[in-house]
Parts: sequence; C-alpha cells; structure tokens
Amino acid sequence: MTRDIVFTHKAARPSPSYSQAVKAAGLVFVSGTAPHDPATGTIVGTTIQEQTRQCLANIAAILEAAGSSLDKIASVTFVLADEADFAGMNEEYLRWFPTNPPARSGAKMPMQLPGLKISIAVIAAIV
Repeated sequence: MTRDIVFTHKAARPSPSYSQAVKAAGLVFVSGTAPHDPATGTIVGTTIQEQTRQCLANIAAILEAAGSSLDKIASVTFVLADEADFAGMNEEYLRWFPTNPPARSGAKMPMQLPGLKISIAVIAAIV
C-alpha cells in the first residue's frame, strides 16, 4: 500500500510529529485539526461555535488539497475540552452537515491546552 502525505498552507500547520492528512487506499485520513488560523497560527474564536467553524474550514482546505471534499466525509471524530460545549458544537456542526451527516464519535480531551475547546479529525473518500 502506498500513502501520500497531504499538506496545504490554507490550513493550520501541523507539529513535526504528524501530517495534516495522509491519502491511502482511496481514503484521506485528516489528523485532529484545531481551530488555528492558517496565517497566524493563533486559535480563532472564544466560543465553541467559532472554534468548530474554524476546525471545519481547515478540514475543508485539507480535503481540497487531497482531492476530496466535505461531502465525501464518511467519519468524524471530535474531541472537546469541556463536555458542556457539546450543544454549541453540535449547533455549528449541523450547519455544515444539515442532511445525511457522516458517522460521528466524540471524546473529552485528556489534557487542557489554553484557549483550545475542540479538535476534529475526519476520514473521507477520494473520488
């Protein structure tokens, strides 16, 4: 199996320990993506809705660079810093996936990072 590393300047830069995404077996695996501004690297927004929106905008840019798109997402995994933010995250999420949403799972962050409320990872088809 071959795998191709995906990188775009239109999304937040990953740390040296992981790639933005990897293409393999007709799928693109997008790493946990935080709500960082691609130009400045700073966290965008103070509300869960704003941060969810930025995560999904970053993911959309990564998927485009991989030859995929949001409508090709099969699975979403979100990680919240505070479970009380679930309703607000879900409110914004439904704006992006109003019908036939992807499969989804979630968890609570095992550690707290200042200002970070959410991280989202996805798996999407490449067609």
